Amino acid sequence: MKIRAGYEISYDCPQPTPMILALSVHPSRVPDLLTPDCMRLDPPLHATEYRDGFGNICHVIRAPTGRLTISSDILIQDSGEPDAMVPEAAQSSLETLPVDVLVYLLGSRYCETDRLISFAWSRFGKVRKGWPLVQAICDYVHDSMRFGYEHASRTRTAWDAHNERCGVCRDFAHLAVTLCRCMNVPARYCTGYLGDIGVPAEDTPMDFSAWFEVYLGGGWYTFDARHNTPRIGRILMARGRDATDVAIVTSFGLCTLAGFKVSTYEITSAANSRP
Repeated sequence: MKIRAGYEISYDCPQPTPMILALSVHPSRVPDLLTPDCMRLDPPLHATEYRDGFGNICHVIRAPTGRLTISSDILIQDSGEPDAMVPEAAQSSLETLPVDVLVYLLGSRYCETDRLISFAWSRFGKVRKGWPLVQAICDYVHDSMRFGYEHASRTRTAWDAHNERCGVCRDFAHLAVTLCRCMNVPARYCTGYLGDIGVPAEDTPMDFSAWFEVYLGGGWYTFDARHNTPRIGRILMARGRDATDVAIVTSFGLCTLAGFKVSTYEITSAANSRP
């Protein structure tokens, strides 16, 4: 399967503004690229590329005064297989976990394990550990929250989502990640492209998507509390503890979002080759 994906994002800056961009395809998917993942900046700017502490590809720029447009357009090969399901995947005891996994058991900016641990153990304490436990958490988050872009909030935490019972995909992921960590399951937040491939198309503008991964049975597996069903065609961009670590744009000064477009779709013989 071939997937075309891309974005065009514009900001208005009243003064020169440093930014960190996490908009590149994750290194794990670079071998699947059929065209280069080239970030375009208008006006042209120097961008310093680096790998952050989680292995994501990031860029540092200094946006000039006025309008800045960031864009990319990629073609990528995908297996066409849905997210793996491994119901027998077991939960590891803490002392046997790889040391680089332990950070994904700790609370973080949007994932307040200390505020949700009592609820988590009262709700899921008797559920069989491993895959059934994570699935029970996904079921709970999916069933208890309302999805809607009108509920989007940059400051909503897992605790807020738990109490407000609404949000966007990042809020579903934050709450599920937090509950998993409370139950001693390492969980990390993911962001990337997820088109309407193999499912009915949604009648809303496309956006980047958030999901999460858990460490079970010696490996990482994908879960999605918002959709709560295996999906086809995820294109990972970045992983981290929560949305703080994988924000697509982190600005160090005032700026206003002036335009935002994301596209992701399967290329077929009858499809246009441009997004």
